[in-house]
Amino acid sequence: MNLIIRKAKIVDPKSPFHHQTVDVKITHGIIEKIGVSIPSSDTHQEYQHDGLYLSQGWFDTSVSLGEPGFEDRETIANGLDVAAKSGFTGIALQPNSNPIIDNQSQVHFVKQKAANSATELFPIGALTKDSEGKDLAELFDMKNAGAVAFGDYGKSLANANLLKIALQYTQDFDGLVIAFAQDDNIKGNGVANEGIVSTRLGLKGIPNLAEELIIARNLFLLEYTGGKLHIPTISTAKSVALIKEAKAKGLNVTCSVTVHHLVLTDEKLDGFDTRYKVSPPLRTETDRQALIAGVLDNTIDCITADHNPIDIEHKKMEFDLAKNGTIGLESTFGALLTVLPLEKIIQKLTFGKTILNIENQEIKENNTANFSLFQIDADWTFGKENIASKSKNSAFFGQAMKGKVLGIYNQGKFVLA
Repeated sequence: MNLIIRKAKIVDPKSPFHHQTVDVKITHGIIEKIGVSIPSSDTHQEYQHDGLYLSQGWFDTSVSLGEPGFEDRETIANGLDVAAKSGFTGIALQPNSNPIIDNQSQVHFVKQKAANSATELFPIGALTKDSEGKDLAELFDMKNAGAVAFGDYGKSLANANLLKIALQYTQDFDGLVIAFAQDDNIKGNGVANEGIVSTRLGLKGIPNLAEELIIARNLFLLEYTGGKLHIPTISTAKSVALIKEAKAKGLNVTCSVTVHHLVLTDEKLDGFDTRYKVSPPLRTETDRQALIAGVLDNTIDCITADHNPIDIEHKKMEFDLAKNGTIGLESTFGALLTVLPLEKIIQKLTFGKTILNIENQEIKENNTANFSLFQIDADWTFGKENIASKSKNSAFFGQAMKGKVLGIYNQGKFVLA
């Protein structure tokens, strides 16, 4: 679709038009012209919106959808439409479908399903067969088929030697290992952050140590083997400190944090609402502030919604029995703008492409058009009417939001929210 976007303020430090309000002319998916008052054209549609901002397309490093196997939770087609209307031009798909994405045919399947969408899908292959933590999956074959990284979603690898071998093996083809951190023995039957709130509510606690111990172990392994390691969805102050120390040593480690850990705390559990049951669990205000500080000083490399649709049968039940997970694509930008400055949000919503070795498209003439469009001056409250996902398990109902996603332009397609 050929398009002229009118009077958009550019947010892209790598663009010569950073902080300028300009028109952008897109022809056959390429940025033909950027300037003030670009003449109208019979071959181009036009779009203008008060307070319009334009940035490089946002990317989420952790999205679960469901297809194949859990289409009742979410399909690839609808999930990518949700992502587009939430401002994301690309997502990394977690392998936790049924069957697990642990071979090249499964990688080809999900890529084929996503072929005609405005939002691009980049599969993460399972690190181990069936994500059972016993034997490495077909990593090199999946890499050749299009997998951008390897990890077992929401599962910590108990076998340290297997992680060591994975870090060594993936160096042969510049592969990235994703290692979720949680010691299952220390977690035990815990369902909430161990602390004042869990004690008051009589919920079994998960201590910070369950996460920090595995992060420390994995960083020792990385120091021994070399390679590239990504630690997803960290949640404690000590985790931030451990990763900061590892980066100072020169280790090739990156990490992410979820939107809900930056905005919410375990105080939300007072009503035993299972929408707030996530993994890792919501932590304390002290941890939340440390995570925000980690984002601001770039110890934390990117922010993810960790979007995980769960059907109502597995979510609306006793807290101890309910599945972990919240959807989050629709609420990401509005929630983040209440706790972080705009340019930091854009940085953390685009850096995932760098981690996964996906090309960034700066907002320059002759580059491919890959944009997120948004405004920043709206104040509103998130409700069920704001959810486009098939599953409705959002932790952000009733939460104050700021700013609005307006749409995306990518793959030659223009999608409005």
